[in-house]
Amino acid sequence: MKILAITSCPNGIAHTYMAQEKLEQAAKDMGVDIKVETQGGVGAENVLTAKEIKEADGIIIAADRQVDLSRFDGKLLINENVREGIHNPQGLIQRIIDKDAHVHHVNRDENEKYDEDDNNKSGLQMVYQHLMNGVSFMVPFIVVGGLLIAISLTIGGETTPGGLKIPDGSFWKSVEDIGTLSFSFMVPILAGYIAYSIADKPGLVPGMIGGAIAADGSFYGSEAGAGFIGGIIAGFIAGYIAKWIKNIKVPKAMAPIMPIIIIPIISSFIVGLIFIFLIGAPIASIFEGLTSWLKGMQGANIVLLALIIGAMIAFDMGGPVNKVAFLFGSALIAEGNYAVMGMVAVAVCTPPIGLGLATFVNRRKFNKSEIEMGKASFTMGLFGITEGAIPFAAQDPLRIIPSNMIGAMVAAAIAAIGGVGDKVAHGGPIVAVLGGIEQILWFFIAVIVGSLVTMTAALMLKKPDNLATETAGVADTSGSTNEFSQEQNTTQTNESTEDSNDEMNVFDKNIISLSDESMTRDQVIENLITQLKSHDYIDDEQSLLSAVLERESQSTTAIGMNVAIPHGKSSAVKQPVVAVLNNKHGVDWESLDGTLPKLVFLIAVPSDSDDTHLKLLQRLSRALMNDDIRNSLIEAKDNQEIYNILQEI
Repeated sequence: MKILAITSCPNGIAHTYMAQEKLEQAAKDMGVDIKVETQGGVGAENVLTAKEIKEADGIIIAADRQVDLSRFDGKLLINENVREGIHNPQGLIQRIIDKDAHVHHVNRDENEKYDEDDNNKSGLQMVYQHLMNGVSFMVPFIVVGGLLIAISLTIGGETTPGGLKIPDGSFWKSVEDIGTLSFSFMVPILAGYIAYSIADKPGLVPGMIGGAIAADGSFYGSEAGAGFIGGIIAGFIAGYIAKWIKNIKVPKAMAPIMPIIIIPIISSFIVGLIFIFLIGAPIASIFEGLTSWLKGMQGANIVLLALIIGAMIAFDMGGPVNKVAFLFGSALIAEGNYAVMGMVAVAVCTPPIGLGLATFVNRRKFNKSEIEMGKASFTMGLFGITEGAIPFAAQDPLRIIPSNMIGAMVAAAIAAIGGVGDKVAHGGPIVAVLGGIEQILWFFIAVIVGSLVTMTAALMLKKPDNLATETAGVADTSGSTNEFSQEQNTTQTNESTEDSNDEMNVFDKNIISLSDESMTRDQVIENLITQLKSHDYIDDEQSLLSAVLERESQSTTAIGMNVAIPHGKSSAVKQPVVAVLNNKHGVDWESLDGTLPKLVFLIAVPSDSDDTHLKLLQRLSRALMNDDIRNSLIEAKDNQEIYNILQEI
């Protein structure tokens, strides 16, 4: 099975490459050959060749931006958002294996894709994709403009009664003018690439023209123009008008000139008239009112706005809610309002920095992989990449997401109170280093305090030895020595839906025993079941014993390498549990490789547990294939040491 994939996110920074990594890891685990092309901020990398496309069994598109699908004519294709590539890579690959996808076709007459490629996405998802496509192309213009203006003011500015200004005719005035010019492209680019996402190339020209009209209020008697709100509306109108015209059947002789002449001219004409005579002035009034309201916000009002912005940024860490807040802040930069982007700038970096600090401060609450992730998360936070916190949130959403939101809200509120402004459509300390931040002292106070709040909240909510790789929560049974973690299945399509067959971390150090006595298979099984009964995990010893021995009669569960994993289902079992024996002598057991089992894991699950025992069996078997893990369990000196090792795996 050969599968090709393309990943792309709005900013082309984090989600693009995280989806690539997840798809590659999943393909490796599933024995599938995959190549992933990334369309990130630096352009397309690992580009798919015509030969590879021809030989591929299927194509996976995991993107929040418009992707050209014309090269995949006749191929089995899935078109989903980038978060599916991160959270459900196995599911996407399995859909190709099961041929649960449509065959992509190209309309030969117009060389355009049919709409069926977007049928798997809801209307809201498509609107978000079109909007984010525009944002992804707009952001570099704001970044360039903001940095050039910030640098020119920092180096060439002079203090005047009206504030910091650059003298006319100076070198730095030219630099400032270049930055201002870059800003002027913001709304036309936003509108143009929204329309491009909707209608492909025929939508680009009318979208940019509509965006330019939206930004220039002189067309409809407004001094300020309709701003980024007008640009968004212009982009959608232009895109859908161009798409509608594109779907009109025309003689074959006209088909070649439709996308380059007819469609752009007609759609630009219609969009321009609609904006000039119908909606330009009303939208401009709304935008002017919004801008005035934001500029007039003081005291408690601006703190409330900051709390909302901080919560949105940290809620989904680069997802749709995050991007709405980011767009709001970045678009206002061109209007001279830097305060909202200042809130965004501190909120985007506190989750990854705070979680990174948490892994440094209290390592015992994190497993080895999380500790390694902490280093990367901290570094990504310094560069304003909120997505560094995603791996932690995916493993423990009920604790990590609230911790992130609390820290980001505190940071944004401090930034608002301190008058922090950000002239660049990006966040994190890197922007301050480059000179894009106003009130830099308050900026760092906000980042430090917000990060410490995130760290403290995460450490307070997380519990020691919470080491399951996909933990959704920990429940402690009152009055019992059982400790277990309910694992969230993160390979489902809808990440908010919990799998009813969650795996369990079911080890209890009180039912882990060591022995150097010579024992038979049946003696070991009976002994472990007795321990389960004495610790109130089962109601009836005989019922479970019969189930385990019945399974044993089918084939030996001594898998070799000094390991045996007997298992059974019974209504006598109250909850999934694993009893463990370390026998230094080795148990007299028919083993697949002739070795005497020194490690015995008895898995017991209730009758209605579906495939829980299979999941536990799979995880244990895979972990015990590791020589170091297996030998460390065999050589362990007491049950606490065995328990700690089992928690690691």
